Amino acid sequence: MDIRREELPLALLMFGYFFLVITTFWILKPLKKGLFIEFYDEQGFALLGTTFSAPQAELLAKILNMVVAFIAVVVFSYLSRNLRRQQLTFVFAAFFIVCCLAFSRWLDVPGDANVWSFYLFGDLYSTLMVATFFAFLNDSVTPDAAKRLYGLIGLGGVCGGVFGTSVLSANVALLSNTDWLWVCSAITVIIAAVAWAAGRQLHTIATPAPPAAASQVQGNAATEGARLVFSSRYLLSIVAIVGLYEIISTIIDFQFTFTVAHYLDGPDIGRHFALVFSITNWISLLVQLFLTGFIMTRFGMAVALLVLPFTIAMGSSAFLLFPALWVGSLLSTADNAFSYSINQSAKEALYVPTSPAEKYRAKAFIDMFVQRFAKAIAVLISLGITFAVTDMSGLRYLGVITLVLLVVWVIAARYAGSQFAQLEKGAD
Repeated sequence: MDIRREELPLALLMFGYFFLVITTFWILKPLKKGLFIEFYDEQGFALLGTTFSAPQAELLAKILNMVVAFIAVVVFSYLSRNLRRQQLTFVFAAFFIVCCLAFSRWLDVPGDANVWSFYLFGDLYSTLMVATFFAFLNDSVTPDAAKRLYGLIGLGGVCGGVFGTSVLSANVALLSNTDWLWVCSAITVIIAAVAWAAGRQLHTIATPAPPAAASQVQGNAATEGARLVFSSRYLLSIVAIVGLYEIISTIIDFQFTFTVAHYLDGPDIGRHFALVFSITNWISLLVQLFLTGFIMTRFGMAVALLVLPFTIAMGSSAFLLFPALWVGSLLSTADNAFSYSINQSAKEALYVPTSPAEKYRAKAFIDMFVQRFAKAIAVLISLGITFAVTDMSGLRYLGVITLVLLVVWVIAARYAGSQFAQLEKGAD
């Protein structure tokens, strides 16, 4: 990793920041998913005279997440007009600490209200805290520094995933949900402290000047990000990458969840989720450690953006042929192991040569609303097929939709990679 001496303190602090955010995310994800699936696994979820299975109920929760994400976009866009970098972190960290402490009391007796609220809260944490971290990071480095530093900084997130899932998998039965939420609160306090220290280090590293033609659009906070996105082909290519990934990933996650619920029952469901997520993050660690920095600096952003579509294509093809428990589980691993390592580093680096308004408001629109809207589309696809096909032999054919969408994803990734190279030359 070609990191200059003056860049190292900031890089290590951002490594730590990302490590702590993803550690918390991977503690919350199995907890909220396991609680939700276990609660509805026996009796299902009844709505408007229709009974949904636990995996189908989770798909409905993903639709509701789109509403929550829209509210998050408006709040994030409004706050980012006056707050940047560590200041945004302070606000959202305080919010999530309060929420964790509230849920630590509310989840004592699971019910519809708190199970759904906790599921939405877990997704909101990843939506806001990850978006806040990358807005801070992308606003603090040059395109050249991004290619050199994002391998190390992204490694922090991967290590956080390994640490979070490993600790949870080893101790999930020893601590209650209340105890885990207190752990998440304590970690979030440390995140705020690390963000403060990182903000103080910015004077030691060359920070990018806003592009001369940067559009600093102001107006309605609910639509500003959308206006920026639809006025740029480059940002629209990122929309395609993000949106298609979310559709494909949601389909894959449904196949994974349906497969686990089909083969396992009761507490075995939560334990299997924790084990699969742990394996996923160990593989992600190896990818980030040995491949991400090498591919991004040696072969460029276009190649780095194509790694994840390639691995998903292999996983979906395997599940089409062998729809078994561990094949379905490894399908999820093929998605998430490369998504949270090389694909995330490459995708986030695409924002570095953009304007401050695009880094904050356009990116918030893409990462929050577009992402959740794409999930809602995938939910409708999955629900439609699952009502028509209700057994494992039919579930495999969702992979055909995945393979078709991958073709469009590859086209968008190639365009974004080539445009990044041109913007990087312009920045130099």
